[in-house]
Amino acid sequence: MEQTLTPKSEKRLTRTRSEVREMIDDNVTSVSKSSDSELILPVPITFSEIEENLQRLLDSNKAWAKSITETKPEFFTTMAQAQHPKIVWFGCSDSRVPAETVVQLGPGEIFVHRNIANQFNHADLNSLSVLQYAVDHLKVEHIIVCGHYGCGGVLAAMSNNQHGLVDNWLRNIKDVYWINKSTIESSEPEKRADKLVELNVKQQVYNIAATSIVQSAWADGRKLEIHGWSYRLDNGILNDLEVDIKGEQDLSDHIYKVYCRNHHIHGSHAHGHNHEHGHRHA
Repeated sequence: MEQTLTPKSEKRLTRTRSEVREMIDDNVTSVSKSSDSELILPVPITFSEIEENLQRLLDSNKAWAKSITETKPEFFTTMAQAQHPKIVWFGCSDSRVPAETVVQLGPGEIFVHRNIANQFNHADLNSLSVLQYAVDHLKVEHIIVCGHYGCGGVLAAMSNNQHGLVDNWLRNIKDVYWINKSTIESSEPEKRADKLVELNVKQQVYNIAATSIVQSAWADGRKLEIHGWSYRLDNGILNDLEVDIKGEQDLSDHIYKVYCRNHHIHGSHAHGHNHEHGHRHA
């Protein structure tokens, strides 16, 4: 159900252009007078609030970098050395679902890959490359597939309209619909799109688990878990879909089991034991 802002709440969530201009100018010229927490706005500014001025973005960046440096002088020099994230995130490209923001983690904590409707296609070299780098080189321990309710890609896949080249990308979601047709169509009409969003996330979790990349890590005895979440745009809450795959015993069917006789070709065995310090700058 869509909420309508009352005049009181609307005033609380918006700023005048002069207020935004003052905030940015104050941050740039006298950032030392502000605490780190004061520079993190409770409600982020919008591009329109700064008159779509790119210079304002650069000014905000300088203010942010200065505030971080004053709080943690070694922060950026440490970040420049290497990255050590424990999570790789496969999410939707939708601008309203920024991975680090919605879980409140900082730079260097999540390795992120996003595309339309959070797809993981076994023939997509882009997604496969991200997964392989994250698992074999960064040694992540958690893989999160995150979709979101109200996903335009899912809604487009449910329709019979033409949308251009993207229709080929969304074809996989139509297949998810067809496989789960009885489940989806037994839901109330207004809930069918949400159901497909969740089923789509679960399918991508299964797709990732079926890769030799993941199964080779399991064969090496490594901790590597795959999780499925979905984000609700109207309240900012992540929903744990409780689809968690922690090993080959959790695969949806034995047909997806890969006998990793050559799993030693991945990761440290392929590049020696010093790769951790030299290959983490993707």
